[in-house]
Amino acid sequence: MGGSREGDLGAIRRPRRDRRTSGAPPFGRSASAGRWEPFAGAVVLSVVIATLANVTTPTAPSGPGATPGSGSDPRRELGADLRRWAAGGDGAVGAVGIGVVRVLERHGFGSVESGQLLAGTSGGDVSGLLYRGALDDTARPLVTSVAGGTARVEQAHVAETPAVAAGLACAGGATLLGHTLPADAASALGEALEAARPVALLATVDGAHALVLTGPELDDVHGSLGDATTQDEAVTAARGLLRRGATATEQVTAAGTDVLVDLWVPVPSVVVVGEGALGEALHGQARLLGWTSRTVTGLDEARAAVQAFTDADVVVLLDHDPAFDAMLLDGLRHGRGFLGALGSRRTQSARRERLLAAGVTESGLEQIHGPVGLDLGARTPAETAVSIVAQVIALRAGRSASALAASGGRIGG
Repeated sequence: MGGSREGDLGAIRRPRRDRRTSGAPPFGRSASAGRWEPFAGAVVLSVVIATLANVTTPTAPSGPGATPGSGSDPRRELGADLRRWAAGGDGAVGAVGIGVVRVLERHGFGSVESGQLLAGTSGGDVSGLLYRGALDDTARPLVTSVAGGTARVEQAHVAETPAVAAGLACAGGATLLGHTLPADAASALGEALEAARPVALLATVDGAHALVLTGPELDDVHGSLGDATTQDEAVTAARGLLRRGATATEQVTAAGTDVLVDLWVPVPSVVVVGEGALGEALHGQARLLGWTSRTVTGLDEARAAVQAFTDADVVVLLDHDPAFDAMLLDGLRHGRGFLGALGSRRTQSARRERLLAAGVTESGLEQIHGPVGLDLGARTPAETAVSIVAQVIALRAGRSASALAASGGRIGG
């Protein structure tokens, strides 16, 4: 890894079958629901929206010489550490300074997921991980330094050999922002992370102001960004991105101020309604992606699952029984999650007529993805499962699902 240097703020560029479940991926290699984008401007906000699934995953390295591997969910561990630090260990809130390091911009490394966050105290404690520990040489000293009260931007560069050794695809570099986090905001952030609930961290790039949003819809505000108009617009934008249900990093503009949005959402839960080879293939894809999944076969169970959906959840209806129209109607009324239905053109047409007769509008029908999946020319259950999860990923990311070579946007999140 190369050395680091302080950056110029103004120079940053904008840029169940049998109710079985599958697990979620480690924080070190990161999940959807957690990518930080470049941004510019005299004052820039950094918005981190974190939602974590209630799962157990391997722990990321947290000490000298540690490597990604075994242990419990490191996001929850990070949350517990933040809460403990915010309480000062002895109940004295704010007894220690708390800092965080986040990625403003990156180049290289291959496909790297969002949600990179390192936290630490002025006393030298550090929790969390950036890019599987590849940036530790720069990030760990930075987080303990900024916990003392002075925000900084630094550049970190990782050569090919250490990058690959850490599990990244190739060499790369990143612009890192380190800033303090007030004790009350750190406590709110830590509590949400530990409990695997939605949470958003917003901070001006100069480190002068920070706030945390908590609650299912990010309605609870802890702290302030200083300027009311900027804060209102940034918070509204963050809540809007949460509705997409996908972990993402995007830039938004709030009252003329560029804003960096780092969004973590829940790990998707896939409900397969019906049984068969395709259902098995969908479970396999879910496991590969770190999503949870289960199969249900009864109408009541299917309706209950959809009624409890979050924006990140997915239902794939394999059963052609018209009785399951009731489940789709529940999903449309609920307005959350991905509703997919398998079936031939004839089956889709018959379902469409039934739903129209039940009072569903044309715009409502557009919320049901049927036939579900992208047109990949899939012929086998395994290939069809790929086409279905590919459609889910594209919609969650707000992408067109076109070939990368035909697009000019950022590769990956």
